Amino acid sequence: MGALRLPSLTSIFAVSSARRSLFPRRSKQLYVRKFSSSAKVFAKTTPATEVATPDSNQKSSVQEQGITPRSQDFNAWYLDVISAAELADYGPVRGTMVIRPYGYAIWEAIQDYLNIKFKETGHSNMYFPQFIPYSFIEKEASHVEGFSPELALVTVGGGKELEEKLVVRPTSETIVNHMFTQWIQSYRDLPLMINQWANVTRWEMRTKPFIRTLEFLWQEGHTAHATPEEAEREAMQMIDVYTKFSYEQAAIPVIPGRKSRVETFAGADKTYTIEAMMGDRKALQAGTSHNLGQNFSRAFGTQFADENGQREHVWQTSWAVSTRFVGGIIMTHGDDAGLMLPPRLASIQVVIVPIWKKANEKDEVLDAALSIKDVLHVAGIKVKLDDSDQKTPGWKFNFWEMKGVPIRIEIGPRDVSSKSVVISRRDIPGKPGKVFGISMESSVLVPYIKEKLDEIQSSLLDKATAFRDSNIVDVSSYDELKEAISQGKWARGPWIGSDEDELKVKEETGATIRCFPFEQPQGPKKCLMTGSPADEVAIFAKSY
Repeated sequence: MGALRLPSLTSIFAVSSARRSLFPRRSKQLYVRKFSSSAKVFAKTTPATEVATPDSNQKSSVQEQGITPRSQDFNAWYLDVISAAELADYGPVRGTMVIRPYGYAIWEAIQDYLNIKFKETGHSNMYFPQFIPYSFIEKEASHVEGFSPELALVTVGGGKELEEKLVVRPTSETIVNHMFTQWIQSYRDLPLMINQWANVTRWEMRTKPFIRTLEFLWQEGHTAHATPEEAEREAMQMIDVYTKFSYEQAAIPVIPGRKSRVETFAGADKTYTIEAMMGDRKALQAGTSHNLGQNFSRAFGTQFADENGQREHVWQTSWAVSTRFVGGIIMTHGDDAGLMLPPRLASIQVVIVPIWKKANEKDEVLDAALSIKDVLHVAGIKVKLDDSDQKTPGWKFNFWEMKGVPIRIEIGPRDVSSKSVVISRRDIPGKPGKVFGISMESSVLVPYIKEKLDEIQSSLLDKATAFRDSNIVDVSSYDELKEAISQGKWARGPWIGSDEDELKVKEETGATIRCFPFEQPQGPKKCLMTGSPADEVAIFAKSY
């Protein structure tokens, strides 16, 4: 590929030394990113390998892992967890990231679930090119206007100036329509329903790993239908798929709803969304489904002959979730000790830590640990045996807690003698989450572990739901809305305001309408801004 040319590249994207990378650099010692009002500085902490053993009086595991407490600096905590848990690292281009195996495994778990659901609902996977002619983007006026600031353009290829500049895929509605126009001739070709797993490039000025990066991974579904009713059902069906995934797999209690006109996807008639509350109470748009109407089909001439032979433009949808869901999982469930993964998305659900002090104890402990691993593996549980002898058991406890593994099994010589193990739950810190004397017998251990994994999954969802509900304030006036937002909470109130009113709220409070929830309260309502009768309540919040 030729050089990537962007307007005023040097001046716009020059980065000072204080903002050079997405993550802090790491050497033999772990560096924790601290923030001040004027600049970001790095403070050296204790080397990451010097983690306290269970019976030592050294610093806490939080300090030893170099993880900033959430309450002290949520953003620094987030970056520390990503680095320490080995989820991702910075790329050589500012604003890009390298997703490491442990982080990519979460994305694979998301893919595994959604791939099944997409195929159950009649969609087929395929792939479209990454490069899109710029003229395609220009065909839909609101689309090009909405995406222009984020486009990355290729102007040179093979050492020569291109006759037409190319857009590095920001989304695929345009190229999909170009191909749909060739594939769709008759009503018999409809509905056409496809999905692709791909990378996307959007030139963001403010980046945050997983949440907003220059390049990210996602799936994008695209469908074409014969009637507007079919397209609307499809758009609603897919937001429902995302909602169920959030609750049942990610343990994130999202609020599904419709976006306002201001927040609607560029080129869509309607945008549906799932909104999640993060641990700092900011909103995360975790997934969207768009009813595109006939906007793109008219721009590209995507038509079909109906049963009467009349030519009609197709009705379309598109919908997507991305790797920002990984960031959402971190910020919803993590704590001061690090990551906390919902069991259904964890690549390691159980870690076994063998413990011995004397050389003659090692073999019998490892044999028992290996036997337990085999039993759990056969039962379909994702299990890892940490039999390395370079680190102490205490170090391993802290390390796997920081990695968010839901359950830890501890086994030592006494446990081997009693044919039992110790079980520790990640979601209940310390002694309250530890149970002694669980039998090694597969008939006891397997159902016990499965039950605890289900309990942890439910516990994470319950905790996140309680946190969300306690931070949503019902308001009936603009002053009440401003007060709720100033406290860092979400405001929910009746709304029939204009686009100008909505922009005023954003300018004065920093909050936007996240959605008009599908679940609406009954009874008469008056708009919090205008005092006029309103049919719906909207949720306002600051967001990522």
